Amino acid sequence: MDPRLNRRQEELIAIVQREGFAGVDELASHFDVAPQTIRRDLNLLADAGLIRRYHGGVSAQSSVENVAYAARQSLQAAEKNRIAASIAREIPDGSSLFINLGTTNEGVGRALLDHRDLRVITNNLNIAILLSDNPTFEVIVAGGLVRGRDHGVTGEATIELIRQFKVDFGIIGISGIELDGTLLDFDFHEVRVAQAIIEHSRQVFLGADHSKIGRNAMVRLGDFSHVDAWFTDRPPPDALLPILEAAGTQVHVAGS
Repeated sequence: MDPRLNRRQEELIAIVQREGFAGVDELASHFDVAPQTIRRDLNLLADAGLIRRYHGGVSAQSSVENVAYAARQSLQAAEKNRIAASIAREIPDGSSLFINLGTTNEGVGRALLDHRDLRVITNNLNIAILLSDNPTFEVIVAGGLVRGRDHGVTGEATIELIRQFKVDFGIIGISGIELDGTLLDFDFHEVRVAQAIIEHSRQVFLGADHSKIGRNAMVRLGDFSHVDAWFTDRPPPDALLPILEAAGTQVHVAGS
């Protein structure tokens, strides 16, 4: 299911991800709507696999399993597009780059289509097909195991190919950002590919919207010391500011 979420439903997901659990009455009071309205929202979001429904309330999704790919494509779609455009503006023509998995990164691929002479290595088949439409691009697909759910490629062969290159920019996504600066994801194999990208990129760009802050995921990718620039849609919370400064990570907030 790929729901078209309204602003209340998007904010509801962010609250549940931040708090871990929320009750129906609490949410109804927060949004100043009837409990029946909140229950309809919760049932829709639970059917889409975005939250877990319990009697009297909801909890965040599991830290060991990501939201379904089709559902993720609809979450914060406008914000992701702004982030993608902001990243693309920082990529000069004639650059070499890695692009890994994620719906935000697919937006980056679309935003790069008006560039020229890019050399792109990717483990995302959706991005590879998209970018191959530009005749000035050279697109290299990393080999490995193809995941049916999102057409991502992971595994030892993927990592070995990435290690053959040193590129100008590594563009990565993430599933969760803790307030101590830890970057988290759900898939161990995907994290290992991202770590190889970080190691073999001269600059690392992270694209992650505000909903990733405080979100649970069980696999540690690293921290902001590995990220040169973070592209997001809202100013970071105060707790992250000294961590970002100590890491030397630039923050680009994409405008509305």
